Amino acid sequence: MNKPPSRRKKVIPGASEEPKPAADSAKENNSGQDNPASATITVTAVEVRELTDQEQSLRLQLERRVERAFVEAGQALMELRDRRLYRSTHRTFEEYCRDRFNYSRDAAYLKISATVVYENLQKFLPTIGRQIPMPTNERQLRFLAKAELEPAVQADVWQQAVEQAGNKIPSGRIVKDVVDRIRERTKVPNRYHIGEICILLPKDNPDLRGKAAYWGVVSHVGEYSCTVQTWD
Repeated sequence: MNKPPSRRKKVIPGASEEPKPAADSAKENNSGQDNPASATITVTAVEVRELTDQEQSLRLQLERRVERAFVEAGQALMELRDRRLYRSTHRTFEEYCRDRFNYSRDAAYLKISATVVYENLQKFLPTIGRQIPMPTNERQLRFLAKAELEPAVQADVWQQAVEQAGNKIPSGRIVKDVVDRIRERTKVPNRYHIGEICILLPKDNPDLRGKAAYWGVVSHVGEYSCTVQTWD
């Protein structure tokens, strides 16, 4: 007997899977665009040119002007005060500073005393070898000005404060810490006594401006200072 013909189909290699429709492929390619959370950002590279020698010199000059701005202000205030250039409009220097610059008495004298300290630092800090960063505002010198230390000691304080700040410009708090340590190390007894009569020498103390040659009686003796009752 003849066998009935087989109904099985022949399997041709490579033809077992049906090709995906083109529409499905395009949908996959556009899936990123259909996602509202994604975005394409184009970044344009910009070439940064190095500073020329002239630009570098100008930069240094401008930086120094910014750093010395408070010094120039203090020097100007000092000359205005010492030459009494305010006298045509104001009775006192303090009133003039308040009306003209909106400076309180303490703010004006802090700028002046900080300028004096800055000039002392310029004289006594080493200028050979490693350059030591200089102060950039009067707040960094507030405690040095109030401590009334010798100029050479002021320079030593600033140098130690710079080292403590990692060879950067120290904050006023760091300067105060160094001032306190030095004062404790060099502590000397106050030589004045209650009831002692003395003559005032203002020097750079803003609290004694205009009181040169006043005489007074010591009414209280502190660790580093005295309180006196004065008479003209």
